[in-house]
Amino acid sequence: MQAMILAAGFGTRLLPYTRVRPKPLFPILNQPLLLLTIQRLQQAGCDHIVVNCHYLREQIVCALQGIPGVVVQEETAVLGTGGGLRQALDQFRDEPVLVTNGDIYHTIDYQRLYQDHKRQGAPVTMAMHDFPRFNTVAVRDGRVCSFDDRTDRVKGELLAFTGLHVLEPEVLAAIPIDEEYSIIDRYRHLLQQGQPIAAMRVDDCFWTDMGTVEDYLALHAGLLTGKIPVWPELVWLTKSSFLVADQEKMGSGLVLRDWACVGDAVIGKNTHLQRSVVWDEATIAEGCRIVDQLVVQ
Repeated sequence: MQAMILAAGFGTRLLPYTRVRPKPLFPILNQPLLLLTIQRLQQAGCDHIVVNCHYLREQIVCALQGIPGVVVQEETAVLGTGGGLRQALDQFRDEPVLVTNGDIYHTIDYQRLYQDHKRQGAPVTMAMHDFPRFNTVAVRDGRVCSFDDRTDRVKGELLAFTGLHVLEPEVLAAIPIDEEYSIIDRYRHLLQQGQPIAAMRVDDCFWTDMGTVEDYLALHAGLLTGKIPVWPELVWLTKSSFLVADQEKMGSGLVLRDWACVGDAVIGKNTHLQRSVVWDEATIAEGCRIVDQLVVQ
């Protein structure tokens, strides 16, 4: 089983924090999301994983160095989702490719999606769900009808694309080489040619794209308070709503409220932390009150 993780984006909605590190390396409970995603793919049976990178790519190259079965594709120009996949075509074996975004936390079963693709026999299978914030794809009878009809429900039910899909490698051959291109544009062409795109419903799964600071904090809130399913790869000893990497770096008089996640950071005396995430190497001065914040430095 092979996969590709799309990790080349700029993460503009998370500025200024993405000036410090690329979005796929944002930590989830103090562990980089990209590394967790690789572990989960490997647990699902993926022995060959391509990861593309562009923005702050040196950080991703460093983070993935030496991981068995992982190939890093550095892109010096912006290629988009389709262009990145096309550039990786020579890296793929002659078998379906599972594609996922590097900035999503979800409980979708990779193996179920992969096997459903093989059963359906379509060139592409997309994992879809009812998520009103992003419902833009028309689906009818288990097939994608349109990517552009956002108002006319006669053609099908409007659903959201999760970013997970499985495709046959030959689908990529028609994409221009070394050009910016969206994979959705390629899928539009498949529909125009009368080729089917299968849709697998995953409404029973949790999913978030971690696209904004509010989304990122909400994910941590749900994980630490038990409202969001926790990946087995995310293990912390206390299993409480407060996760602190190094207690010895916490100043006296620290007050924790609601929930908080603190990496390998230095926290000054008499600090108040509430509903916040603090990254590794951050420093919080004595007496600060941090509420509903992401602290990265």
